[in-house]
Amino acid sequence: MKFGPVPLSQAAGAILAHSLTLPEGRLRKGCVLGDAEIAQLEQAGFSDVIAARLEPGDIGEDAAATRLAQALVPDAARAGLHLGQAATGRVNITATTPGVVEVLADRIHALNAVDPMITVATVPEYQRTAARSMVATVKIISYAVSESALEAACHAGQSALRLRPVTKATARLIQTVISPDDTGDKGQKVTAGRLSRMGVTLDAPCLVPHQISALTHAIQDSPQDIILILTGSATSDPHDVAPEALRQAGGQVTHYGMPVDPGNLLFFGSYQGRPVLGLPGCARSPALNGADWVLERMLCDVPVTPADIARMGVGGLLKEIPLRGRLREA
Repeated sequence: MKFGPVPLSQAAGAILAHSLTLPEGRLRKGCVLGDAEIAQLEQAGFSDVIAARLEPGDIGEDAAATRLAQALVPDAARAGLHLGQAATGRVNITATTPGVVEVLADRIHALNAVDPMITVATVPEYQRTAARSMVATVKIISYAVSESALEAACHAGQSALRLRPVTKATARLIQTVISPDDTGDKGQKVTAGRLSRMGVTLDAPCLVPHQISALTHAIQDSPQDIILILTGSATSDPHDVAPEALRQAGGQVTHYGMPVDPGNLLFFGSYQGRPVLGLPGCARSPALNGADWVLERMLCDVPVTPADIARMGVGGLLKEIPLRGRLREA
């Protein structure tokens, strides 16, 4: 692509680089100069304009953006994503249903390294998204890019995006209580809100004494797709009340603790093939905490391993929750 001043005598088919105000109106940047536009410019006293001219092997910005978006998401319906119409070198990619966004980051990095004029920006990996929310945008910065660069970018970013939709429909929150005055209303309400934005229904409140045996029976009596546990006293050890209750119920504890704050005192495992998540006390607040990241993945059948948890530390220092019993700088 050639870019720079172009005599009007050679400007037919060139792309205007800057908007121009003329006595008879306005020519907007990006318009293709034809006979009528050139005549307007001549009448206004222009002898040349700054414009872009495509060369053999160049692909226009909209066509290039469309091809790149289709490479990122070859089967949009299957990926749970929608590719928008290209305009000014941009294609927006949106979610069709609630879920979390799976991003193959290495492919996005490789794509963005091909040519600085070819770019893709995405939301963070596994970010929760609602239907019609934007998850990525493709932007061709220049008015055209070479076929070779575009082909290399499409190859590097092949199938790098998809939505993991919500697969769980029902959940139960089991709360243990120490004081008879504890109604569990706050935990139930906040958890219902977290689940409703993912389209998941929370079962009726379930309160049991803060004892291993009582919690064990409650877990065994829970047929829901996912079981959440919020204890009246924080789970402070892998063998505390809640993890032990899960083991005695016949379930498995996969991991305890996470390098995300708030959210350190979390554990998770499974019971009869269904995920079980032990929530930290900060989950009584609607503010973001580490359990949100784990819960959202579990609701979408995204496997969560101890290695995944270990990688959450970078970016895991979240905004403090003032209602926590023990603040960072108390």
